[in-house]
Amino acid sequence: MQHTSPSKSPAENSGTAAEQYNGFTAEERAAMKEHAQEQKKAAARRGSRAEKEAAAERDVLAKIAEMPEADRVLAERIHAVVRAAAPDLTPKLWYGMPAYARDGKVVCHFQSAQKFRSRYATLGFSDQAALDDGTMWPTSYALKELTAADEQRISALVRKAVG
Repeated sequence: MQHTSPSKSPAENSGTAAEQYNGFTAEERAAMKEHAQEQKKAAARRGSRAEKEAAAERDVLAKIAEMPEADRVLAERIHAVVRAAAPDLTPKLWYGMPAYARDGKVVCHFQSAQKFRSRYATLGFSDQAALDDGTMWPTSYALKELTAADEQRISALVRKAVG
């Protein structure tokens, strides 16, 4: 709620909507704009489902190629692991991040550290992922580097996520 000063007119008390609402960070607003562009680009595509999926994968690989080296190395490995573990998942961009979907719904995604100025990248799973384990379970994992054991664990998680 905005506090108004009785000595100021309503025009002087009112700011722009952007000045009054600070709920989203600049990075979050940029991600939403990216998502809108992705939707526009996807809607403009014509052709078969296979052509659309191939174009979406090219978009994901292009996004990965743009990442800073540390994030790019992780994203390339995650992409390879997910594609091998669940070849039926379709790569797509989701809010500017590489994601992997089933029937158009994102199951998991990679968030680079740089995107939200974090100290680590993240592998996240949506509610579409069948990872339920009792009453509480992790839905995202911090990534600093990937070992062979980490890749095996991610592969198992992805296979479980797609059921």
